[in-house]
Amino acid sequence: MTETFNYESSGLEDTERLAAWLAGVVQPGTVIGLDGDLGAGKTAFSQCFARALGVSGVVNSPTFTIIKEYEGRLPLYHMDVYRLSLEEADELGLDDYFYGDGVCLVEWSSLITELLPQEHLHIHLERRGDSARLITLTGQGDITDGWCRDLKQNGVR
Repeated sequence: MTETFNYESSGLEDTERLAAWLAGVVQPGTVIGLDGDLGAGKTAFSQCFARALGVSGVVNSPTFTIIKEYEGRLPLYHMDVYRLSLEEADELGLDDYFYGDGVCLVEWSSLITELLPQEHLHIHLERRGDSARLITLTGQGDITDGWCRDLKQNGVR
């Protein structure tokens, strides 16, 4: 069963709370897909997540570099596949990242759904005003379904 959790963020502070919760439960090999319109907050969420994971320094969109690597509690691989075809993405050897020792954040992940591991978390961000967002987490597998169930039962702590 696919579990979903909807989170109403009224601003960056709320988004930081959700990202910090998530950074606390991820494990090596976790893949998180981020989708939403331009300006929905994919990179802002990634920055919050990276800080919570212990990444120091500037985290920005990997739009033109495709993949940026950072060190934190776990290695963080921040990807933006917007400019890639499915074939180009497949040729990059993303499996080495997806099944590696770090955490992958994949912006525009819906463009490469076929390449994502069966077990991953999908996050969709939707603008609800200048700073408000609806953030929908959807589990894809037992582990991420469990995270969504936990969030539904206990909220973001």
